[in-house]
Amino acid sequence: QVQLVESGGGLVQAGDSLRLSCAASGRTFSTRSMGWFRQAPGKERAFVAAVSWDGGSTYYTDSVKGRFTISRDNAKNTVYLQMNSLKPEDTGVYYCAADVKMYYWGSYHQAGFGSWGQGTQVTVSS
Repeated sequence: QVQLVESGGGLVQAGDSLRLSCAASGRTFSTRSMGWFRQAPGKERAFVAAVSWDGGSTYYTDSVKGRFTISRDNAKNTVYLQMNSLKPEDTGVYYCAADVKMYYWGSYHQAGFGSWGQGTQVTVSS
């Protein structure tokens, strides 16, 4: 099991940048692909980005391609989400999550993730 704690959220203006961090505990972090999801007010939680267990593969939802970058540092048990050119529609609670399977790449829906953090709020004003 992996325990996750997100940080780095805040209130920014459109066009600004933020970097979210997700610190993990547990021995299997480096064996699991990781994902970032977000939940906008009044909407369901949605996939944002994922990175494979070794950092070699990444995948993004269309709306953040070219603006967001997911990465990980297995030595630090941390996954990051660098968010540039933020838009008001990026507002929401951002969650990191760990894939339920070890050494698996291809989960882009929350059903594929079994460990979740508590979330960090990102608010982008226009």
